[in-house]
Amino acid sequence: MITMDSHFDPASTRRKVVLLTGMSGAGLSTALKAFEDLGYEAVDNLRLGLIPALVADSAISGQPLAVAIDTRNVNFSVDDLIRVAEQLRQDPNLALKLVFLECADDALQSRFTETRRRHPLASDRPVTDGIRRERELLWRLRDHADHVIDTSLLSIHDLRRLVVGHYRIDSSSGLTIFITSFSYRHGIPREADLVFDARFLANPHWEIKLRHLSGLDQAIADFIGHDPDYEAFMRHMTELLAPLLPRYQQEGKSYLTIAVGCTGGRHRSVFVAEQLVTQLAVRGYVVGVVHRDLDRVDNKA
Repeated sequence: MITMDSHFDPASTRRKVVLLTGMSGAGLSTALKAFEDLGYEAVDNLRLGLIPALVADSAISGQPLAVAIDTRNVNFSVDDLIRVAEQLRQDPNLALKLVFLECADDALQSRFTETRRRHPLASDRPVTDGIRRERELLWRLRDHADHVIDTSLLSIHDLRRLVVGHYRIDSSSGLTIFITSFSYRHGIPREADLVFDARFLANPHWEIKLRHLSGLDQAIADFIGHDPDYEAFMRHMTELLAPLLPRYQQEGKSYLTIAVGCTGGRHRSVFVAEQLVTQLAVRGYVVGVVHRDLDRVDNKA
C-alpha cells in the first residue's frame, strides 16, 4: 500500500534524503540502484551512527541522498534508526522520507529458495525462522515509515518504475499516471491508488473461440465494446478522474497508479486499461501501462 504523502513536495527547495529499509529479500538492492540511477548519492548499509555525519558532509553538493539500512548491518537497531530519522526530520533544510519495503512471507521464502541465499537472521536455521524473526523485529519500523511498498507481486522492473515515479528529482513534468490491469484471483495491486472493477462486463472467456485471445486483440475489443454498459462505464470513469487528477497534481503528487481488475486479468481488465490509457493520453497526461497477470498460465474467466 502506498501512502498519499509518499511524494516529495516539488515546490520545496529542501534537500531530498531517503532512508530505505525493510524485509530482507524485498528488493532493497534493486530500489537503491534505482535511486542511484535517478541521480541520488546511494549508500548501502552505513553504520547508523554515521548517517547524520554523512548527511552533513554531503550537503555541500546538494545532491539528493539515499541510504539503505537493513538487518545485515552489524549495528542494526530499530530504535536507533527511528531516532536517526526523527533527528533528521528536525533539520529545516532536509526533506526526509523513511521508505519501507514489505513482502509476503511466501514470496520471500520463494526468493531465498530460488537464489539459494541464507537469510541474515537465520544463517543456521530454516529461512522461515529468519523471516519470522525479522518481521517481529521490524514491525515498529514499518509503522514509522512514510512510504510502504509491498513488492510481493512486483517484478524488478515494476519496483524500479515505482521508485522512479515517486522519487524522481525533477518533478516539473507534472503528474505521471501508470495503469495496470490485474486478476482479482491474484490480489489487488498493493501499489494502486485507485482501483476499478471490470468484472460486471460480458466475459469473453465463456466464448470458446475468444478464450485464447486477450484484451489486446481486436476480437475481444469488439466483444466487450458491444456490451450495453461498456460505453457508460468508460464515460463515468473518465468523468470521475477528470477533476481528481488536477487536484492530485496541485497537491504535489507526481505519480499515480490506477488499477483495473477482472477475474482472470486477461480480457476485460486488459481492454479497459488500454482504453483508459488512450483517454488520459488525449487529455495530455503522461501515461504508462502494464498487464500484470496477462501471461499467467492459470488466468481463467
